[in-house]
Amino acid sequence: MRIEWKSPTDRDQVVARVAKAARQRKTLQRDRLRVVLLAGDGEEDRELFREQIAERVGRSRQFVDQWVTRYRKGGLGAIAAKKQPGRSPKLTPEQDERLKARLDAGPLRSDSVCTLRGRDVRRIVEAEFGVVYTVGGIYDVLRRLGYSSLKPRPRHRKNDPVQAAQFERQAPFLRGRSSEPTPARRCDGS
Repeated sequence: MRIEWKSPTDRDQVVARVAKAARQRKTLQRDRLRVVLLAGDGEEDRELFREQIAERVGRSRQFVDQWVTRYRKGGLGAIAAKKQPGRSPKLTPEQDERLKARLDAGPLRSDSVCTLRGRDVRRIVEAEFGVVYTVGGIYDVLRRLGYSSLKPRPRHRKNDPVQAAQFERQAPFLRGRSSEPTPARRCDGS
């Protein structure tokens, strides 16, 4: 099986792309490119059969046929990896902006919480936009919108730092604090 290079620079580009795909651990793309490279160069100035190419790459003969044919028909563009579209988001871009504004405003009195958690955001999205997400799905939405769940917990609006400090000073059972010093114990229990 032999191919003629479409352009004089194709071979060099394929070699560079094989190295890049190997560094990025993109094995499928690497194998596609190696198939084309082996079909174009052969081995020691002899042509390789598709079975030999498949064996060297670790793929099937059909895989070899498919990617050699694609190169022959369309060149390097035909064997390049294409971005897979994936599923479109349930929320529209306008709804995304409204949700961001709602989250930036913080919890409302009607939310009955001092900070919004995933299940709270899920409830808000369902009530305000009519879109149902799982809790894991809503965290994906939050990541997509640029929010992180690794934020420090906010202080409650009724929290009084003076009273908290006073409590810490006076609480006898907090670790490292006691009203009177404890005598040291020996290992034998005495």
